[in-house]
Parts: sequence; structure tokens; C-alpha cells
Amino acid sequence: MIKTDILIIGAGPTGLFTVFEAGLLKLKCHLIDALPQPGGQCSEIYPKKPIYDIPGFPEILAGDLVRNLLEQSKQFEPGFTLGERAEKIEKLEDGSFIVTTNKGTKHNAPIIAIAGGLGSFEPRKPKIENLHKFEDKGISYIIRDPEVYRDKNVVIAGGGDSALDWSIYLSKIASEVTLVHRRNEFRGALDSVEKVKELKLLGKVNLITPAEVTALHGDDKLKALTITKNGESFDLKADNFIPLFGLSPKLGPIGDWGLTIEKNAIKVDTLDYQTNIPGIYAIGDVNTYEGKLKLILCGFHEATLMCQSAYKTIHPDKRYVLKYTTVSGIDGFDGSRKEAPKAVVQAI
Repeated sequence: MIKTDILIIGAGPTGLFTVFEAGLLKLKCHLIDALPQPGGQCSEIYPKKPIYDIPGFPEILAGDLVRNLLEQSKQFEPGFTLGERAEKIEKLEDGSFIVTTNKGTKHNAPIIAIAGGLGSFEPRKPKIENLHKFEDKGISYIIRDPEVYRDKNVVIAGGGDSALDWSIYLSKIASEVTLVHRRNEFRGALDSVEKVKELKLLGKVNLITPAEVTALHGDDKLKALTITKNGESFDLKADNFIPLFGLSPKLGPIGDWGLTIEKNAIKVDTLDYQTNIPGIYAIGDVNTYEGKLKLILCGFHEATLMCQSAYKTIHPDKRYVLKYTTVSGIDGFDGSRKEAPKAVVQAI
């Protein structure tokens, strides 16, 4: 039996940052993740994808963000159960929970923090007749290594942040990048939309809207595709086709734990991101509430408030006074203290 203060289900960025915030409160964490390594989608799906909305980092690769979060949290010595899926939950008489994985590993904690991101997922695929024929032969739904597309003719389809961001990134290394979207309007960040339009004017991105990829051509590998715009079709040479239409998420076994589910996400109270079951919280992309934004930085905020609430639940007889790390430093479990520079302390 693995015992801890906060059992975190999901070792993505939000789960990893929870370790740090809990550590500041002297709370121990253990993380469960079905993937064989920490980092969630940032490690498994797009480690080389640049992220632009992390405070203090104008641009950071997803994989580098994960490494930084692991480095930040390791001083608090989190435990990990990787390659196993949280399967069953049981509430004990003392109010704590036992969570059992699909491999039978049992974990006991008074607080459960579900930080499972989108849960298990599959890419949404376009309805093209011979799509399966070219999967892994020119068609990819996830970009793991951008270098694969160096000096290639790449066609990206989609209108969200992933399609926009990858069009921008690949314009630097691919021979030709074409972005196809069925509407003139995009769903992504306005800044990314403007960057793509600028790259179009510079001749670095071919922007074709409103249009769709309707057919694929080739023998053993993809050679070309057909694009249909305003009822007229034309063929375009392509080494790679990357449809980025998002993921179809599934909560998996967590959906059967008696939690209030709304649109395949867990409903929470925005006071502390607690679910309808006291002691169980949901943070990051897995939760939903009015005004919810599925951003990593929002997950960090939710994790911070959740840890404050968890502390009160675990130590109802203690009063915690919030301290700024710039003043108090970071107390390690070994009793050491990392003090802030004097100039910083004096400025507070």
C-alpha cells in the first residue's frame, strides 16, 4: 500500500506543478499515470511543440516545460506509479481513499487530485476514403519530431491553435507549408492567426480557405492530395498531410466514480476545484465550470488553490499563513532553506 497526503491522478504539467505547491505546504504527493513517463500529452504527443503562453517564457518547447517542472518538483520527492491506470476507488471509514490501478497497485490518501488532462484520447480524423492507406506513410495526426518534415512539402488541415502553431513552426524548416481550413475564421489565438497571415504575405505559408482536403494520392507513400475550394478542386504535391482536428477525449474508469460529469468533463466548485465528492478535486483540462479555459496556466492556478484547500482538510486544527517564496525561500524536507537574495527581500 502506497500512502501519501495527496494522490495525483495524471502526471502532466498541472499534476507536476501540484507537487511543488503541495511541497510548499509540507504535503507529500504521489502521482499515477497510464503513460510510461511523466509529462502527459506534452511528453507523449508533442514534446517539440512550442508553447507561447507560459509566464516568463516567450517560447518554450513542451518537452522542456516538462523537464523544468520535474526539476522544480524533485526537491519535494514525489512518488510515481507510471504505466498504470487508476481503475477503482474506495472510501474508508476514516474519510481517506484507496485507489487501485489496473495492475492492482493500491494507493491510500486523504486527498485525491484528478489532473488527467483530456483523459484517454484518439485523434479526430477527416472523412477521406483511403485515409487509412497512408497512415504512417505520409499522414500523421501528431507531430512528435518536427525534423521529420525538414525540406518536405507539408499540408496541415485545421483551424485551432495546433494547426496555426505548427504552421508557424514548420515554415522555418519545411520546403513548403500549406494550411487548409474549411472556414475563413480560425479558432486559435489571435496572435497566431496574425502570424500565419504575415507568413502568407511573405510567401512562407500557403493559406487556403475556405477549403477542405478531399482526396489522397500515391502508391506506397503519399504523393499528392486534392483540395476543394468553392466547389472547384485541384491537386497539390504533398510529402506529408497532417490533419489537426483535435482529440476525442474519454474519461475512462474515472467516469464511473460517482463524480458529476458534464460534457465529458468533471464539474467542480471554483472556490477550490473540489468535485461533488468531498476530498476529491479535479484540476486542469479534466474539469469544467462556467468560464473554463483549457490552458496550462489555468491548470497551475487551479492546482494552487486546490492545495490550499487540501491543507485545511488534512490539518483542520492548523492555521496556514500564506508566505511569498521571495521572502521565505523554499523549505526542503531535509530542513534546509533556500533564501531569496537580500535585494529581493528588502524590496518586498
